[in-house]
Amino acid sequence: MKRPAFTLNLFWRTFFLLGVLLAGGVFAWVITLRQLEFEPRAVQAAQQIASLVNLSRAALRYSDGINRIAVVKTMSEQEAVRVLPREPKDQWEPFETDRFTRLVAADLRARLGEDTIIARTVNNQTALWVGFQIEHDPYWMQAEYARLEPLTPSTWFLWVITAVIATVLGSVAVARLINRPLKDLSFAASRIREGEFDSRLDETTMTSEIRAVNIGFNRMARELAKVEEERAVMLAGISHDLRTPLARLRLEAEISVSDEEARRNMAMDIDQFDNIIDKFMDYARPEDAKVRPVDLAQIIEREAMAFRDTSQIRILLKLPQSLVVQGDEVELGRVFANLFENARRYGRTLDTGVAKVIVSHVQTGVDVIVTVRDHGPGVPPEKLGHLTTPFFRGDAARTAASGAGLGLAIVKKTLQRMGGTLDLANARDSGLIAHIRLKKA
Repeated sequence: MKRPAFTLNLFWRTFFLLGVLLAGGVFAWVITLRQLEFEPRAVQAAQQIASLVNLSRAALRYSDGINRIAVVKTMSEQEAVRVLPREPKDQWEPFETDRFTRLVAADLRARLGEDTIIARTVNNQTALWVGFQIEHDPYWMQAEYARLEPLTPSTWFLWVITAVIATVLGSVAVARLINRPLKDLSFAASRIREGEFDSRLDETTMTSEIRAVNIGFNRMARELAKVEEERAVMLAGISHDLRTPLARLRLEAEISVSDEEARRNMAMDIDQFDNIIDKFMDYARPEDAKVRPVDLAQIIEREAMAFRDTSQIRILLKLPQSLVVQGDEVELGRVFANLFENARRYGRTLDTGVAKVIVSHVQTGVDVIVTVRDHGPGVPPEKLGHLTTPFFRGDAARTAASGAGLGLAIVKKTLQRMGGTLDLANARDSGLIAHIRLKKA
């Protein structure tokens, strides 16, 4: 199936959906708040200004000339309100410029009288000016315009930014909470895929659906572990039951068969059966590798020495004297023995019939990559991904070869138990290349 051009993991998908939902909620909240606070703020502002005018009018009306000056001075110092005589030559601009100021002006006139003058500027001085009369004497009351200003854009911006930050943090927290059980399930499934059947999920979680999934997963893991154990026991029993008659056949052939060539061929067939049994046992090995620092160069050299027949395989080692990695000495020996055996069987050159194998290495960061290359015919590209599948052979010609088709499958499974990887590729000219990645010690 074709993979989509753009994909999101579940966390980011949940995060974006929650973010859009909460951001829409914040936007609707801001619009609603502005509509709800518009008229009450205008009424409140008009009420405050009207109260100032009435108080100023009352204070000045019942004060004599000397006290009136003191009252005006006190109001200017403590309340930032000034009362000035209104002259006929004063020039002023109307206060009403938008919906809010028209609403405030209408409410003020309703409270103070229709003849009340409300101005934005008087003689080019910007403020809140209210014109009123005391015993037929006209006055201006000058107050700060900030008393009537609605919420400023900076205030709205601060509120919105705070709401957005809270939305993002809330989305992250909720997305993590929602996806944590699925992340745990994904991790446990990956461990099951790698053959670690001891993974267990929480069966006491409060969410009933997640609890049911976890209980089912744990039951599946237990059943798989039981099947794996029974398979190992079965293969061990088969190995024991088969090797006893094979030993008798070998003894019978040595005693009863007089033809030396026939006896040798029978012995080779019995050895092949025995090797196939060993492959089955290696592949079914359930225990974990005992990872510790080991000298990989010595292990490879020891396994290469076992292939002494230069008429079938020649191994060239391009390794340092010491190459220490994290691994299991026995398991690593089994890995390279299988790789060399695979090259001996399938990596022979067409002209000489001898498998030429080169072993080299490169160090990248915390990893060591060992390359095992033969110069045989290689494998069709479409079949490379199947070479580590149990019982799979690269082409039809290999079906006639002796073996169980488990060599590379054993290599991959053994490396996984040690935290390593196996990658297979065809060489540019000819041959198969195996890249073994292990951790440095």
